[in-house]
Amino acid sequence: MQISLLLMEEIAKLFAIMLMGYAVVKAGLMKSSESKSISVVMVYLVIPCVIIDAFQVDYTPDVKKGLLLACAAAVLVHVLFLILTTILKQVLQLDTIERATVIYSNAGILVIPLVQDLLGQEYVIYSSAYIAVQLILIWTHCKNMLCEEDRLEWKKVFLNVNIISIIVGVILFVCRIQMPSGVQDVMDMMNNMIGPIGMLLAGMVIADVPLKTVFTKKRNYVSTVLRLIIYPIFVLILMKTIYTFAGLNDSKQILLTVYIASITPACATVTSMAQLYDKDAAYASSLYVLTTLLSIVTMPVMVGMYEMFVCENRKIEEMTLTSVGVFYFHGPVMSRLIEYFVKITFQMLKAFYIAEYKSIMIIDRREKRYGSEYACSCCHF
Repeated sequence: MQISLLLMEEIAKLFAIMLMGYAVVKAGLMKSSESKSISVVMVYLVIPCVIIDAFQVDYTPDVKKGLLLACAAAVLVHVLFLILTTILKQVLQLDTIERATVIYSNAGILVIPLVQDLLGQEYVIYSSAYIAVQLILIWTHCKNMLCEEDRLEWKKVFLNVNIISIIVGVILFVCRIQMPSGVQDVMDMMNNMIGPIGMLLAGMVIADVPLKTVFTKKRNYVSTVLRLIIYPIFVLILMKTIYTFAGLNDSKQILLTVYIASITPACATVTSMAQLYDKDAAYASSLYVLTTLLSIVTMPVMVGMYEMFVCENRKIEEMTLTSVGVFYFHGPVMSRLIEYFVKITFQMLKAFYIAEYKSIMIIDRREKRYGSEYACSCCHF
């Protein structure tokens, strides 16, 4: 259960920062609309520094092979997400924000600290490969989707500051160029800002949305279930296939970094971009908050399923928690996690059913008192 506690601790820290952004708006110190300025800082300054800093590692043949494996796995995961979303778009009537939510994960904020604690600093670069692939798609596919553009303007893509940052990072990595210590220190400081700024932004945006709607709006759970449960199960099958043909000594760990990146909550950048391009940022933020909260339960279960299914019940030898101790899922532990997951899900459904039943009873009583016209107006909320 150590991984569950670790995830809860990390997400709790991020939620605390989000509440600060929420409080700033509620206290009248800033307006929710002013979060657009923070979005500009996040998208055009912080993220580029994070990308370049991620590639500041030693170049070795093993790292090169691992990066190629991580990049290939990341590309295949996103192709799978795009195919699934194309199929489900018509079936579930997914809008633009919902499609972006289920395709793009919060890899930038959650994955790097989790990989550092689970596998060690040497595996962070492989999670960076997933982030790089996702960033390319965010500034091509996701941007076009949010802007509702039919054609891709390649000039704007390659001149985008984030794509340029990826190219610079790769060149520095391949040429084995290390930045001066002073510059590296600045990059590290910017790297530490991505989580706090992203969560402050989410808190400021959601301040205009009644929190009750985040948890009681039925439509929110469609994207949430897809992002946290359905899509990770498909990725699990994909990881098993890749692992069979990988052939690297540490392919289990490398693929695990990709898998963790793919099962994280909704991407915070989607909220930022929705704000930039005047889309429904409040709805994007609501999905971000809901998926982040529920990921405390789903992520440990999905990681346990990874070891049972992909690694065929063999423990991951080098997977250690530097601050907690050796970690791997035994059968009884996995059983307890599944039991815990089922209980939490049942309690949520029970609470939602009771709330829905009470609301129906209230409308029924008011209909008897004020007439059917009032009751019909209530059903629109």
